[in-house]
Amino acid sequence: MTFVDTLEPKAVWQHFDQILMIPRGSKEEDKIRQHVISVAERAGLAQQTDEAGNLVVRKPGTKGHEKAPVTILQSHLDMVNEKNSDVEHDFSKDPIKPRRDGDYLTASGTTLGSDNGIGVASMLAIMEAKDLTHGPLELLFTIDEETGLVGASGLAGDMLQGRRLINLDSEEEGALYVGCAGGADSTLTLPLGSTPTPSGCTALRTRFHGLKGGHSGVDIHLQRGNAVKLLARALFAVSPRAPFHLAAIEGGNKHNAIPREAFATAVVGETEKDAFGAALNEEFSAIRQEFRPADPEMQLEVADAEMPGEVWDHASAETALRLLTGLPHGVLAMSYDIPDLVETSTNLATVRQRDNSLVIGMSSRSSVDTALAALRQRIRATATLAGAAVEEGSGYPGWKPNLDSHLLKVLKDVYARELGREPEIKAIHAGLECGIIGEKVPGTDMISMGPQIEFPHSPDERVKIDSVGEFYSLLTTTLEVLAAAS
Repeated sequence: MTFVDTLEPKAVWQHFDQILMIPRGSKEEDKIRQHVISVAERAGLAQQTDEAGNLVVRKPGTKGHEKAPVTILQSHLDMVNEKNSDVEHDFSKDPIKPRRDGDYLTASGTTLGSDNGIGVASMLAIMEAKDLTHGPLELLFTIDEETGLVGASGLAGDMLQGRRLINLDSEEEGALYVGCAGGADSTLTLPLGSTPTPSGCTALRTRFHGLKGGHSGVDIHLQRGNAVKLLARALFAVSPRAPFHLAAIEGGNKHNAIPREAFATAVVGETEKDAFGAALNEEFSAIRQEFRPADPEMQLEVADAEMPGEVWDHASAETALRLLTGLPHGVLAMSYDIPDLVETSTNLATVRQRDNSLVIGMSSRSSVDTALAALRQRIRATATLAGAAVEEGSGYPGWKPNLDSHLLKVLKDVYARELGREPEIKAIHAGLECGIIGEKVPGTDMISMGPQIEFPHSPDERVKIDSVGEFYSLLTTTLEVLAAAS
């Protein structure tokens, strides 16, 4: 255990401290699910797991409220496993190492997992609590949210009896979320031709790093640099005046994280090494100045590398750089209906060489279905022009706001009474499981809330400590009000 279990409210933080010890990357939720089951069994609560691996724990209503309508609380078990390249950490076995930074809890060079670990910890605290007032509860723990809401997509809808749901996966104190964007991924596969490495050359490994990255939905409006896009931009600009052979390019780790690092291996003539380095640094200086407000720590490193046996042929290298440069990234449209809400965006998330192909991952989002379809069409058209094959995932639906929601009215009243202020009512430019659950269980009244979590999906992830107490108090008070009003 760590110092985290001494934070307030202890009921929540003690559970989160235990969660920090448990590996729980997407598709690797067995241990954390078993941990939740053990807590349920210790509390004498019934539990059920569906074929997808989602878990529901049922807690009866407290005395006098046993017949109140069922309320569903929902969080996802998995976390994004991201770390800085210079940090030694094996997410399959190593515990997350927390550290306090003023008013915030963060981790040591890795993601913290407060997304959605605080929600899970809060539900565990409610499962064990004997001093709360509430009606019957269904505590839904979904799996594999971070790779595309996979667990919710496989949810057995008949496992839930409740028709009002509080999702605990939003990340802004003082806000209630009533809608979210839908999203879908596209995978582009560009064939590569190769040729033997010419003689009289040297290999250089280029590393573009130090960018902040972040969540490709929540943080996309911050206009941070995309390491893959910027490295491709620099190499494309350099190629006419400092020719080189390209042997590799890679970057990004997750479909829902803005790439923080990118790498390329270039082969240049011995006499052209200095000219290539100077031209690349000139391009980098311009990029750094352009992105300094958003990414002041970005860096470029160029170092000698082992000579590859082959390089890409000229046509393949030129096409790859053109494609990476031409593909869209970032905010493409703002909402006409909700102020300051991003409507449509896309993230050029990953690039990898696989066999004789370059594989590019794109993750697109929109709160307007037709805009999402048009964006994917644009990506497909751009890829086709370059000769790349396109594979499109089925995607997931958005969640349409219902401003007449009874649950919304209750929570607004609780906010006003407990905090003396009205909450902000928002939609989020990210995928929440509410959209899918709403399709699985039609007629469900839904709200999403959470503590203040910043820079999720990156090693800069942090949670504001005192916001957790406020969030938990609002949640438990809401459960009490719902029970009393029934």
